[in-house]
Amino acid sequence: MSPDAASPQLAILQFLTSLQSPARILVAISGGSDSTGLLLLLDEAVKTAPHLKISLCAATVDHALRAGSADEAREVAALCASLGIPHIIMIWQGDKPKTGIMAAAREARYGLLAAAAESFEANLIVTGHTFDDQRETLQMRGMRTEQISTGIADAVLFNRRFWILRPLLFSSRADIRAFLKERGVPWIDDPSNEDTKYERVRMRRQLSADAGMEKDISAAWEERLALSSRGAEWLDRHFRLHGGLLGQVMPDGLRQDRAVLAYVLARLAAVFGGQPFAPGRAQMERILAFVTGRKPERMTAGRVVFDLRRDGLYLARESRGILPLVLQPGEAGVWDGRFYARNGLSTSIVVEAATPYALSFLCLSQESSASKSLDAKDTSRFIESITAQTRGGWIPVTSTGMRERIHHLPKAAWKRAVASAPALTSEGNPLSEESARMVELTPYFAPFDRFLTRFDFIFANRLSAVFATAPYARLPLRSIDGKTI
Repeated sequence: MSPDAASPQLAILQFLTSLQSPARILVAISGGSDSTGLLLLLDEAVKTAPHLKISLCAATVDHALRAGSADEAREVAALCASLGIPHIIMIWQGDKPKTGIMAAAREARYGLLAAAAESFEANLIVTGHTFDDQRETLQMRGMRTEQISTGIADAVLFNRRFWILRPLLFSSRADIRAFLKERGVPWIDDPSNEDTKYERVRMRRQLSADAGMEKDISAAWEERLALSSRGAEWLDRHFRLHGGLLGQVMPDGLRQDRAVLAYVLARLAAVFGGQPFAPGRAQMERILAFVTGRKPERMTAGRVVFDLRRDGLYLARESRGILPLVLQPGEAGVWDGRFYARNGLSTSIVVEAATPYALSFLCLSQESSASKSLDAKDTSRFIESITAQTRGGWIPVTSTGMRERIHHLPKAAWKRAVASAPALTSEGNPLSEESARMVELTPYFAPFDRFLTRFDFIFANRLSAVFATAPYARLPLRSIDGKTI
């Protein structure tokens, strides 16, 4: 995975020796030259180095989008059988979307690969992305922003469970095809790779060689890793989380290095807004201009209310556009991009914004009425009732000390945060404490929990600690680019 290992054979050798062992690798193979080359390169290297204690298995995803895909998957299965490599065909079932087919296919592909890895008891997944893919990605992103992109990551954690590694990311397609020709092994050419309705195909035809791109990528990777590390330190020093719902940036945190501040605020905005991507460049410039201003006021961006006060910046999900999530018995899903829920009951449940229940709670109180404003003491009692509905107590406000801290929060900011809390009901009624214990409800980080690049791993892991959730799975490597990790 290093620019110094551009030769496919050298890249694979470096990759295998960097792995923690023993290991079982799932190879994602479509039958194209890149993935076929990856499989054969790994097979040869593993067989000549049994001391590494590494075994292979393989999976082909049939997207069922065109005639002949099933036959191609069977050809791959035959190749794997000839090599003695266990193989499975995973089919993308169901209706396909009319628009955004490439993004939907990618989501389906990685989900199916993860299921295959689970069935084979594999430790990690590898894909055949090459330097050609990297150049195309950088060119496409370069047309959308002037910022230096990290391009395709060499390691991505999928669903907090499986690391997807790309050992040929600095090897060329031409070298991989030369390797296959030497072995007399054919490959399948997907006709969609020549269809100019896809942006990547158009970009491929326009690309010109850039000999210095490897160094540019390496520099961008190092810069991103440094930002992740500095961002994690920033969280420790300048960020507080109240009741699992309200974020607070201390005043000193807003006076830190602009690059670090942009990095952390972009990712916190995505987390509190339940968005899979950080705000774009123009929106971040607007946010930065606002938070570094002197005047206390509020602004909304990316579904997050930024509330600037003398004691710092408060972040909470805005109350609009929070849709309910219905889960049948045994089902799981992500509510509002912010909470993962799994229904362990024998009846269906609804996860929705807590506002109506906060008001009903106050109506039942002898000290309150429906017209009375939610103050910090009342809302802390209400949040405790939500905590009772969840497994693990993800909103840690039951202690007296925590209630005292909430009492000193700005009322409007805390009320806004409570309005975005999840409430669980079944057939229109709040769940009993006993029933609620059968529902798993934990924070979900939209920009990280589905796809987490290794560049953001340090920051995301520190954020998990802040929210008191489980840490992310560590890379299955003992070294990267020759450096021990």
